[in-house]
Amino acid sequence: MSFSAKRVLLSSRAPRCWWWRQEPSCAAAGPAWSSLGGSRPRPILDMSYSRHFLDFQGSSIPSSMKKLVVTKLSQNFREAVTLRQDSPVPLPGDGDLLVRNRFVGINASDINYSAGRYDTSVKPPFDIGFEGVGDVVALGLSASADCTVGQAVAYVKAGSFAEYTVVPAKQAVPLPSVKPEFLTLMVSGTTAYISLKELGELSEGKKVLVTAAAGGTGQFAVQLAKKAKCHVIGTCSSDEKGGFLKSIGCDHTINHKTENVESVLRRDYPEGVDVVYESVGGKMFDLAVNSLATKGCLILIGFITGYQNPTGLQPIKAELLPGKLLKKSASIRGFFLNHYFSEYKMALKHLLKMYERGELVCEVDLGDMSPEGKFTGLESVFRAVDYMYMGKNIGKIVVELPHSVNSKL
Repeated sequence: MSFSAKRVLLSSRAPRCWWWRQEPSCAAAGPAWSSLGGSRPRPILDMSYSRHFLDFQGSSIPSSMKKLVVTKLSQNFREAVTLRQDSPVPLPGDGDLLVRNRFVGINASDINYSAGRYDTSVKPPFDIGFEGVGDVVALGLSASADCTVGQAVAYVKAGSFAEYTVVPAKQAVPLPSVKPEFLTLMVSGTTAYISLKELGELSEGKKVLVTAAAGGTGQFAVQLAKKAKCHVIGTCSSDEKGGFLKSIGCDHTINHKTENVESVLRRDYPEGVDVVYESVGGKMFDLAVNSLATKGCLILIGFITGYQNPTGLQPIKAELLPGKLLKKSASIRGFFLNHYFSEYKMALKHLLKMYERGELVCEVDLGDMSPEGKFTGLESVFRAVDYMYMGKNIGKIVVELPHSVNSKL
């Protein structure tokens, strides 16, 4: 079955560091694609369908699709998630877009979501996946005021691990093209940008330690700290990752597989580090706290080493923490992106401009070096999650969703 009908053409509608400067809002400045180049396609209105949505260039939209669904609460992603082959393609409401996903992002917290840790009231089955990039293939009538069919968009919304996702038009970010690099900015890039801006108090000469520095969000913490003229130290798990970190400006890399991180920090930075961007947890968290300078701050954005445990936590030396912080007048600040949505649009706009000007590397890992090759299709999301937890990725892990063979899209 396909959505096809008579169509009627409509006319088109038309801080502290330098990278934190205040600028007009996205709405005031116009859509992102207008500043990044590219022409806007003309929308086509399907007048025959009662809910009025726009059909992409007369192409067929299938009635069923593949998607991943959490069917059992578990931190074991393979046990928790099921690939459904014949789920109905959702229909966009009046203010919604139907996005055909072309790339979806893998996040360490995907297994927290499958374990039900973010909202204990939600019970299976439920959709999973936080972010996607794709094409608008249909949209509600009101949504056509700001978006058009054929437009490339990115979004952050639960349910991206699917061939098609309905996204409120107000939450979609217009893009000049469909590229996986844009996906790196949606969660990973904005997490680094906002947390360092709001909590890091970065300034020239400060020493910044980034753990898991070659990962999806670590790569941005390194680059943004360098933009603020800080001295940046990055931990990683291989010489290859160390080489990547040096290529994006990291001053000092530490391979925690071959070096004792705490000893190196004590030797090379006897007065401690001013800021830690920490996402590992467990022993890495403990040594990072020990390495803080007087009045230092540790920004906690996650603790990936604990997520696969039933509790989601890795033991730390918590009983010693009050004394350590008091002795140094140091602090630990937690950061959860959901609490900073008021800063999100401005942060993303700045990151997009930096990328467009060639001032930001957005490293994507599509799994080309993984044992079974590139991450292609929803079936490979399981492999991609495993790959992340083996610590093999350099940059943001992204899965590509190819065009469906039964669709002209």
